[in-house]
Amino acid sequence: MLDIKFIKTENPKPIPGPENPLVFGTIFTDHMFVMDYTEGQGWHDARIEPYAPISLEPSAMVFHYGQEMFEGLKAYKTEDGRILMFRPDKNIERANNSNRRLMIPEIPEEDFLTALKELVRIEQAWIPTKEGTSLYIRPFVIATDPFLGVRPSYTYKFMIILSPVGAYYPEGLNPVKIWIEDEYVRAVRGGIGEAKTGGNYVASLAAQMKAHEEGYSQVLWLDGVERKYIEEVGAMNIFFKINGTVVTPQLNGSILPGVTRRTCVELCKSWGLPVEERKVSVDELEEAARTGALEEVWGSGTAAVISPVGHLRYENEVFQIGDGGIGELSQKLYDTVTGIQLGKVEDTFGWTVEVK
Repeated sequence: MLDIKFIKTENPKPIPGPENPLVFGTIFTDHMFVMDYTEGQGWHDARIEPYAPISLEPSAMVFHYGQEMFEGLKAYKTEDGRILMFRPDKNIERANNSNRRLMIPEIPEEDFLTALKELVRIEQAWIPTKEGTSLYIRPFVIATDPFLGVRPSYTYKFMIILSPVGAYYPEGLNPVKIWIEDEYVRAVRGGIGEAKTGGNYVASLAAQMKAHEEGYSQVLWLDGVERKYIEEVGAMNIFFKINGTVVTPQLNGSILPGVTRRTCVELCKSWGLPVEERKVSVDELEEAARTGALEEVWGSGTAAVISPVGHLRYENEVFQIGDGGIGELSQKLYDTVTGIQLGKVEDTFGWTVEVK
């Protein structure tokens, strides 16, 4: 069992009330979890301490070679006062998959889960209860060796910070507009596209800014080799409902294996819907949009949960999806996933973990 030292803050911050808007990722709780790694010693000195700036050498390897991993999941408070996390085992599994790809030491799964539970338990007063809100959990690892040279670090910090949040997109559950990017690429098979690491996100910024200037919320990436197959949105995986079949790009090494993506696939299959994980070309998508076969499009991710897509733009052509509103299946997925997360819908899958 992980032994965690607790150092309580002497200067607690005011907790936002229900009348305060929670802009995603801008407010942080009083405490954070920290654990260090030293080669030959392993992970050690687990502690929960006041949220504060961290001190690193200017030569710390994370600044120069980008060796870092992060995750994202959420905690919720139910109407009867229970605290639930949604599928944390899958985030932990994905974190260690990322660690292996990035040559970062893996974190024992039991220790990882204990750290998550204990920090959320201590900070439970920060979990907002207004509709559409949650406590966002950000675990991450950074390489801390003071060394200028290309090799894996010998020392690391594993940290977890918490942030009460509202909707990820200002539109909330209203359909967003997505730009299909045809100039830049984000990742290629054999690279680090399937790892959750900052390098994948900084690679997306140029295209994202271009899309924002044109009034689009996010970029939908094409594959980096043939430049014709749909991959994922910058902050989400993507789904299409084509002639009654749910279609999502297959995981190929350059697509992040989303926990909410997996949840959508499993829910749709449990409802008896045909589901295909396969290559989807932008030409197929254009043809489906023109003929009306493209019935719904939505993104899935921890931050937004389900984000309906009302319009797609590729090159100079804009396609409206259906009537531009929320599709029936998108709404059902959102209601079911958030219902399970909030304890309002029976969790027959065993996806939620209670924090006590």
